[in-house]
Amino acid sequence: MIVSTAGHIDHGKTALLQALTGQAGDRRREERERGMTIDLGYLYAALEPGAGLTGFIDVPGHERFTHNMLAGAQGIDLVLLVVAADDGVMPQTREHLAIVELLGIPKALVAISKCDRVDTARLQAVCEQVNALLAPGPYADAPQIVLSSVTGQGIDTLRQALIKAQREVVQRRQKGGFRLWIDRAFSVAGAGIVVTGTALSGQVAVGDTLMLGPLGKSVRVRGLHAQNQVAEVAMAGQRVALNISAERLALEQIHRGQWLCAEWLYAPTQRIDIDLRLLPGEPRAFEHFQPVHVHLGTQDVTGRVALLEGTRLAPGARMFAQLLLNAPVQAVKGDPLILRDQSAQRTLGGGRVLDPFAPTRQRRSPERLAQLHALATHDELEHCLPALLAHGETGLDSVRLERQFNRPRDTWVLPADVRLIDTRQGSLLFSVARWEGAKTRLREQLARFHELEPDQMGPDRDRLRRFSATALDRPTFICLLDELLASGAIASSGPWLHLPGHQVRLSEADEALWQVLQPVFETAGFEPPWVRDLPHDEATVRLLLRKMARLGLLHQVVRDLFYTDAMIRRLAAMLLQLADDNPVIQVSAFRDAVGLGRKRSIQILEYFDRLGLTRRVGDRRQIRPDNVLARRP
Repeated sequence: MIVSTAGHIDHGKTALLQALTGQAGDRRREERERGMTIDLGYLYAALEPGAGLTGFIDVPGHERFTHNMLAGAQGIDLVLLVVAADDGVMPQTREHLAIVELLGIPKALVAISKCDRVDTARLQAVCEQVNALLAPGPYADAPQIVLSSVTGQGIDTLRQALIKAQREVVQRRQKGGFRLWIDRAFSVAGAGIVVTGTALSGQVAVGDTLMLGPLGKSVRVRGLHAQNQVAEVAMAGQRVALNISAERLALEQIHRGQWLCAEWLYAPTQRIDIDLRLLPGEPRAFEHFQPVHVHLGTQDVTGRVALLEGTRLAPGARMFAQLLLNAPVQAVKGDPLILRDQSAQRTLGGGRVLDPFAPTRQRRSPERLAQLHALATHDELEHCLPALLAHGETGLDSVRLERQFNRPRDTWVLPADVRLIDTRQGSLLFSVARWEGAKTRLREQLARFHELEPDQMGPDRDRLRRFSATALDRPTFICLLDELLASGAIASSGPWLHLPGHQVRLSEADEALWQVLQPVFETAGFEPPWVRDLPHDEATVRLLLRKMARLGLLHQVVRDLFYTDAMIRRLAAMLLQLADDNPVIQVSAFRDAVGLGRKRSIQILEYFDRLGLTRRVGDRRQIRPDNVLARRP
């Protein structure tokens, strides 16, 4: 069990822990000289013979060091709220209580300290103050123990209450990746760099490799202590000291606020969706995009809060919000956090992480808010999935889900109506209904393309993606298209995609114009007219002839010069006849055979090169027998 003190300055937190454990703790010289706790202190003691060690974290009570208190309050099992009988409830008593309530610490005990300094009436008055303070919150029934660290009165009673609480502590989940927020880093002679913190999830063993954030450096665990004892393995819920090493790793690079985690879990982020609650005692409403200090784990970063359901949040109210942070953090769903004002003088409220990979667009859409509602309502991935999938048009990234919930994929239990789609950029989860619906819509969009462009075989895949205005990214769209092609729901002709029954046709206007132009081309033989010489509007004729070329009825030899398919086939046959006499085709021989000028003959031959009928080597050409035009009737 991990226990942390809380309370106003000079209310006897440090003295109480010394009386309870018999240890002075690791206090710093300046703390001893000033007689006050400035930074976090750590103690380990067995509450009863034969029991394991309980970790105690002594936090500072002065308002100037609330950021240190916040670093110590993360990941604890029980808070020991200390209220001095001679002072009663003070400002930091209220702020510390608000913080531990926002952090969701499961249990609390109240120690009414310094009872040797006051009479019975005063004790009764302070107890009533504490009752009134706790009544509205989750610790209304927390036991209150009157004690004195000087005389020893009530110390045994407190110890027994802690022993009882220790037996009731809910063990943290050992599954998932290991996570630890660093609260201290120091160097030990002969060992090297040591970092300490509370293990939040998973397990770590000597020899494991972890990621140090936000540096992104891979470090190796050389040795470890769990609950102040040498161990081979440490697990969630324990105070852990890790001796780490890495190439070019210096103590100056490591400080409070960084984190260690399993390699697969490492995913720094600067945009987080949260369930935000503003403290009821706030004098004014919280404004959209207000700057704040965010305390997540042992980290303190600045940023702004984008409210997602309005522009103002009233005191005591809740709202979904998005944090836009100025530095990267590591978070998973359910992590508690605290917000303080821009000057870091006052606690405003707090909340819980819902999605550490918040979207940059459509963050206020009804679909996104429905997803956030599901994340706020349910803890487990399987319970959240139906709503996430129902409102996730582009699917759910399985790697992000693993990191968001700290759940490896092999522990998931997916329902039968969920599909895992493997794309080139990773796997995505889709509901079967949404995936099949996306297929239907794509076929509908392809049918609409055929109606608008009846003279085209169809679009290529990138044009179809643009035309359908799908929200799917390209790798996912390709997977969708591949399934449709494999099932025969969509066909392809070269790069062109079309419905199986689609036939290319000209519009009525184009058909009428072609009826006018067709005799001109048929009578022209091997010397068809240029576009500018044809009777009709030049731009309209050019557009029609290009359509005809796409249909395979005409061939565009060079710009604005088109041959009918029948003429090209006759020219190809003449070329094959020349090749029978001499496999190496000369331009002059082809020119003489067709009766055209040299320039036009070269244009035609180069077109045959592009078609793949001939292969050019220098000034000579040879027939490629694998070409369709090379096949004899």
